[in-house]
Amino acid sequence: MIEAVHLDDAAEFLAEAEPLLLADEARHNLILGIAGTIRDSPDLYPVRSFWLVRDTGEVVAAALRTPPYNLILARPRSEEALAALCEAVAGEELPGVVGTEPEVEMFGELWSRRTGVTARTNMRQGVYVLEQVEPLPTVPGSFRVATKGDRELALRWWIAFGEEVLHEGGPGRERAEATLDHRLSSSSAGIVLWEVDGASVSLAGWGGPTPNGIRVGPVYTPPELRGRGYATALTAEVSQRLLDGRLFAGARRFCFLYTDLANPTSNAIYERIGYERIAEAAEIVFD
Repeated sequence: MIEAVHLDDAAEFLAEAEPLLLADEARHNLILGIAGTIRDSPDLYPVRSFWLVRDTGEVVAAALRTPPYNLILARPRSEEALAALCEAVAGEELPGVVGTEPEVEMFGELWSRRTGVTARTNMRQGVYVLEQVEPLPTVPGSFRVATKGDRELALRWWIAFGEEVLHEGGPGRERAEATLDHRLSSSSAGIVLWEVDGASVSLAGWGGPTPNGIRVGPVYTPPELRGRGYATALTAEVSQRLLDGRLFAGARRFCFLYTDLANPTSNAIYERIGYERIAEAAEIVFD
């Protein structure tokens, strides 16, 4: 018998959903990472909702949402489980849904039929995983962990990344400030910089730890400083330090990263570092 439940507690959600999510940890790194962050730092997302679909006691579908943002979807065990999840979320006014293909598109179609809204793909992303950093040519400059003294620069670049890459999904200043302040003070997330002659030239974030991995991003270099290898060097270095346990307590087996599939240059860069695409994801927005 299939039943759907709504939860408010991240720890309870993870305790039940982890068997489903850890069956493909890389695919589910976003939902695992956000749920873990909510569990450990609940003030960062004061409003949140979690949904589970059970079939004879086994979790067969899962999703979470931190309003006003999109629903984040796990890969369901069946189309029936996905339909039950859609039914359970029916009371929400969703701006969109994020997840891997094909389930995100299937949910978009179900939601469109149910509510009458138009579902359209706003962005397609590659989901990448890395287990070993490949050797790369030396790039001028050095790696540094950002501090609260870097807040103004980091905030400006964080917002610029959202406007350029995420388009309609940009965080806005208030949300960017909250996320940035969390990363600058957290032991499970952070910001790092690449510097040349004492000047910051590229930024990368990291956070969202999962049981065996951690997510890298965003990665941003101002347009006038691109094409010099700074982002490549920074991403490689932060990935290696995360794998080694030098930035986060405990070595990681994986690093995860999302890319814009419309930008072949960045995809090629991450693949040279050693990242491998394991899935494609999409943001479906509802108009």
